[in-house]
Formats: sequence, C-alpha cells, structure tokens
Amino acid sequence: MKIAVIQGPNLNMLGVREQNIYGPMSLEQIHEQMKASASQNGVELEFFQSNLEGEIVDKIQECLGEVDGIIINPAAYTHTSIAIKDALAAVNLPTVEVHISNIYKREEFRQKSITAGSSTGVISGFGPFGYHMALIALTQILNEVKAIQEAQKKQQQA
Repeated sequence: MKIAVIQGPNLNMLGVREQNIYGPMSLEQIHEQMKASASQNGVELEFFQSNLEGEIVDKIQECLGEVDGIIINPAAYTHTSIAIKDALAAVNLPTVEVHISNIYKREEFRQKSITAGSSTGVISGFGPFGYHMALIALTQILNEVKAIQEAQKKQQQA
C-alpha cells in the first residue's frame, strides 16, 4: 500500500510560523512520526510539499496509477483552489484532507473548504496528530476497497 502525503503552501514553515496556531513541530518531525507509524503497518509514504498551486496539481495528477490514496493539507489553497479540487476529482483516489488548526474556529474566509468536496473525509483541529488520524483512516478505507475488489473478483470467477 502506497500513500502520497501532499503539503501545501507555508507548511514548510511549521515550527517557526504562528506556533500559537500550528504548534512547535516542524514538517519534517510530522513526516518522521508518520513514517514510523506507516512502517509498522506496511504502508509506504511519499512526501511532497510546494508553495505553488500548479505544482500541487501536477503532483496529484502524477498520483494516478502510482499510489493507492492521498493525504493532503492544501493549506491556504483549501479555501481558494478549484484547480486542486478538480485534480483530486480527476484522479478519483481515496483522499483524506488534513488541517492542523480547526478551520471552523478561525476567520470566516478559512471556514469553507473548496477541496473537501473532492475528499473522502476531512480531519481538522487535532494539531499534528491529525496526520496520524488521517493515516489510520486512509489505511482503513484502502483495506475496505481491497476487500470489496477481492469479493467482486470471486463473484466474477464463480
């Protein structure tokens, strides 16, 4: 099982920027924790971060046929990017959207997620632990998809 973890703008500044909102952990520390959990469960992770919308769209498109699912924190693009929403819809992979802060307790413009409409689910407000939650959720979703596919194969062979 392979999962792409796609990080949006300014997440490379975690641990430095607005620690009162995002906490003291760096993106590298979050990724290291995710790797430890993933390796225990036989999951391979691929990490990508960009501050550029087009690069994020390109990465999502590259996921088609290469990974089983996506964990994405579109960051500020959550609230503005139809292009990222459309790319997620186009590849049609199980996707969990993650937000470190609770976007629903923040400024009004941050309370709407355009990209959530193309995601399987959204985790918001649990700090860096939200990535761990997303990994568990996506692994479960992918295991369910695999079980359904195997059952369908057995029915076709019968």
